[in-house]
Amino acid sequence: MTTYPILTATTFLPLLGAVAILLFRDRLARWIALATTLATLAVSVPLYLRFDKTSSALQFVEGVPWIPSWNVAYGMGVDGISLPFILLSALVSVLCVSASWTAIQLRVRDFYAALLVSETAMIGLFACTNFFLFYVFWELMIVPMFLIIGVWGSAGRVYASVKFLLFTLAGSLLMLVGLIALLHASGTLEFQALAQTTPRLSLERQAWLFVAFSAAFAVKVPMFPVHTWLPDAHTEAPTAGSVILAGILLKMGGYGLLRIALPILPDATRFFVKPMLGLSVVAIVYGAYVTLAQTDVKRLIAYSSISHMGFVTLGIFTLNRSGLEGAVLQMLNHGIVTGALFLCVGMIYERTHTREIAEYGGLFKVAPIYSTLLAFFCLAAVGFPGLNSFVGEFLIISGVFTTWPWFGVLAVWGVALGTAYILWLYSRVALGDLRPGLRALRLDLNAREVATLVPLVVLALVIGLYPESVLGVLRASVTQLILAASGDVAGRL
Repeated sequence: MTTYPILTATTFLPLLGAVAILLFRDRLARWIALATTLATLAVSVPLYLRFDKTSSALQFVEGVPWIPSWNVAYGMGVDGISLPFILLSALVSVLCVSASWTAIQLRVRDFYAALLVSETAMIGLFACTNFFLFYVFWELMIVPMFLIIGVWGSAGRVYASVKFLLFTLAGSLLMLVGLIALLHASGTLEFQALAQTTPRLSLERQAWLFVAFSAAFAVKVPMFPVHTWLPDAHTEAPTAGSVILAGILLKMGGYGLLRIALPILPDATRFFVKPMLGLSVVAIVYGAYVTLAQTDVKRLIAYSSISHMGFVTLGIFTLNRSGLEGAVLQMLNHGIVTGALFLCVGMIYERTHTREIAEYGGLFKVAPIYSTLLAFFCLAAVGFPGLNSFVGEFLIISGVFTTWPWFGVLAVWGVALGTAYILWLYSRVALGDLRPGLRALRLDLNAREVATLVPLVVLALVIGLYPESVLGVLRASVTQLILAASGDVAGRL
């Protein structure tokens, strides 16, 4: 408990910044956005510093009655699973402001206002403690992302934004149906209360609810076969939009599975384990093979996200400690590394105005700083020992081999394919002969761009060398989640 509403302040400070931006001229929008996101990050840091790692209970709890007739309260609180994503959301928002400093020249105020509204939606979703608020923030996130892609994207932005909207709204509609059914069956939408009441529902009712919710979460992850919106959205979105998509929005689907499916519908979760593991493995291998065929660097990273997020859902549905800890850690890792790769792509695109891999080559000769940072994040993406993704992939694969060895074999094959397409990408972009059209361009990074990437370098190193900095935070909550998913009523009370 806390007397200071730190979660409310962290959640709604960006929204206040968005209002302030709309009241001033374009020339102040960037500075207001930067100040707001830095302030939000500063406010969120005490959450980590004061967090009790030994407890699985919600901390920094806030609660105010809201809609008594529905038994809905305004509730905020964090545990070890939600805390890392709040901090990541705050950091990513700062980096998106920096990355857009010169890239966005059209309707600047509107862009930064949309960016800050999306930050409120991201943090609010991870901080809320009831399903009603979860749905509100889930829906709120759609609006600014639709605008960011549709207004500030590239040539195919309208198609990509509409496709994004249709897929996400379809998932949201299913979630709404499930939410109403859940309220009717249990009389509450509080996550902790639901974890105690809904496991008493029949397997058939749980199964229908699981299908409704998991379909919505699968669109956001995205899982195969509802993944097709992602490559278009990533390709057409501006750099900040791609970073938010990769860094946070995809994590909302995995977080929904962890927060809702496993603890609230445990019988249905165990019933659907094998199909979900199968779809995860298909996403890993299929995503990797399709990635190998890409010629557009943003589409390549987008399809790699499908493969990497397949590892996340694979870890979630192992339902054991190693797999679940690896899944949460890998969601965080994916946000760091893939977000960094999209930043790298956006920085070089501002100079060359092309995303075709064939148009690059030999960048190390004229842009050594850029090429070194790109090499670092490519190594992190393939799970190089000592960098962050290695620990997450190791935990997930070891968890899968414990109970589903053949799925583990396919996951290892996905790792091998991932190494191939990332290293091939780097060799085509940074090594070899310099393309004649690049000689006259100033391609290396400036101080602002280096400063944008350095925090992600630090995170990749810290998590890679000292994974306990994250695992220690989430361990108690993962233990509680395993008890709930196993059907242990005592573990849910």
